[in-house]
Order: sequence, then structure tokens, then C-alpha cells
Amino acid sequence: MTPRRILIAALAIAGLAALTACSAKPRVPKSFLSDRQLNLEEFFEGKTVAYGQFQDVLGNVPRRFTVDIQGTWDGETLTLIEDFVYDDGATEQRIWTLIKTGQDTWTGTAPGVLGAASGVERGDTFNWTYKIDLPVKDGTMRVNFDDWMWLLSDDRLLNRAYVSRYGVRLGEVILFFEKTVGHPKGRT
Repeated sequence: MTPRRILIAALAIAGLAALTACSAKPRVPKSFLSDRQLNLEEFFEGKTVAYGQFQDVLGNVPRRFTVDIQGTWDGETLTLIEDFVYDDGATEQRIWTLIKTGQDTWTGTAPGVLGAASGVERGDTFNWTYKIDLPVKDGTMRVNFDDWMWLLSDDRLLNRAYVSRYGVRLGEVILFFEKTVGHPKGRT
């Protein structure tokens, strides 16, 4: 490799690192924006719909999707059946099994997730982290998710997930969850 190519590669890596560093991720709050209390088992029990998109670090939006979610809570385990429909017509189903491990802590598994996901609720906020082999056009890509959720109202939840690979941020998934008709706290 020539010195010029080494310099170009070093500048490209530095530029990517700068882009990644420009957008700070949230932290578990010490104080809250509202007096709402997010309880995953209550919010996700029943039917929920989500609308989302993936945006890469350059601002491109290569994919949008909707998700129909059916949640059941048995007092210990929250099961979420997620049916994805992408804007290109592709579909995917992911089934999460979440176990409440403490008053505010959770672990979870789903096909493709490596090990267990872990999460913590604090006030109106939930942070959820995991590593997953994510389906892509030519197979799968192993990525890390750092999900942040905020309860906006009894029937609305905002989610911003930071997606990275090898410590480099690839982009973000933005989701908006809404309870559907037929849920005690859902819209009628």
C-alpha cells in the first residue's frame, strides 16, 4: 500500500469516527421529562402497531417498514410476535421472549439474537441492548442495537435504536409504536 493510500484510508477512518461521534446517544435519566411510568408488560400487552425506518450515518433512508405486534404477558414472560412488512414488499417475523428479572430489569431472546438482550426501565424510559444477526438481502449481518424508548402517552411510544458494527455506527432505526383498538389503554 502506498503512503498516499494509507493517508486516504486514515482520513476516511477519521471522518467516519467523527461522524459517529457527532451524535451522542441518550443516557438512563436521573430526572424525567414526565411523571409517566413505562411498564413494558402493560404497554405491549395486546395489539400494537409500529411505523419505522432505517437511516444510515449519511442521512439516507434505504428502508421503511410497519410492524404489527401481538403481545401476551403471563405474569413473568412477555411474548411479542412482530410481523414486519417492508416498503419493498418483503416480510419478516420476529418473536421476542422477554423475562422480567427485577422491578425494572429485563432479559430477552429472539431468533438471530446472540446471547440475551438486556434492558432497564427508568420512569418513562427503557434502554434495551443486544447483538443480532440481522437479515439483509444477501444473508445476515451481525450488528449491535442500543434501543431507547420513551413513553409519550398511555398509547404512544417513541423508539430510537442506534445500530453499530465493530464499534462503528451504521445508522439509526426510528420507530413510533401505537396501541390499537381493542386494548384497554389503546385508541378507540
